[in-house]
Amino acid sequence: MSHPLTVIGSYISPYVRKVLVCLDLKGLDYEIDPITPFIGNDDFSRLSPLRRVPVLIDGELVLNDSSVICQYLEDKHPEPSLYPVDIAQRAKARWLEEYADTYLADVLIWRLFYQLAVRRHVFAESTDEAIVQHAREVELPRALNYLETQLPTEGFIFGSVSIADITIACYFRTASFVRYAVDAERWPRTAALIQRVQALPAFQKLARLEDSMLRIPIMQQREVLAAAGAPVTRETVGTHSPTRGLPRG
Repeated sequence: MSHPLTVIGSYISPYVRKVLVCLDLKGLDYEIDPITPFIGNDDFSRLSPLRRVPVLIDGELVLNDSSVICQYLEDKHPEPSLYPVDIAQRAKARWLEEYADTYLADVLIWRLFYQLAVRRHVFAESTDEAIVQHAREVELPRALNYLETQLPTEGFIFGSVSIADITIACYFRTASFVRYAVDAERWPRTAALIQRVQALPAFQKLARLEDSMLRIPIMQQREVLAAAGAPVTRETVGTHSPTRGLPRG
């Protein structure tokens, strides 16, 4: 008897969202232990030695890192493909995924979301406003100026939705939780692509679950998500007190 895949990681994480969207688009069932890496216990450390999310468990196989996981899902379940067939386009898709997972993540997640949400609500610390200001005024415009040169005026980047479209949209979804939105007049291609990708049923399904847990204390989120219909695991590798870790995935 086969068992569903298990994902460990919070719905709020863009790295986790990327994996969940890929699972949905490929029609794969899964269960999720929706913890933040800040509350992972010793079992979590064993499964994720860098204490990062997401973690994917497929039988005896345990995988870390969202890009590794998505490539594994593509290799094992190639239809529908989320990577372009053309070699050059596939390489570009992987580059845009990497760009989002590194530079966009650094600016949108660590310099905005972490400062404005995690520091305040998880660790009860004040926001470093200088970091936030520099991100908004310098680093984000730099990133968006580049993306405008890479994105189409309509449709998806490579014709059909790919890992590149998914990854880019995932980061701006998390940034929206701290009220950041791309200026559509200044960066119209980027704003339009994000809107198109986030309108996909896979994103909309996750958005309903994400919205259900916003502003809910971490220790109550699991119960709230289960009530909202999330496929929550029976057991968790979470604890009751946050600790600092390395939650990039």
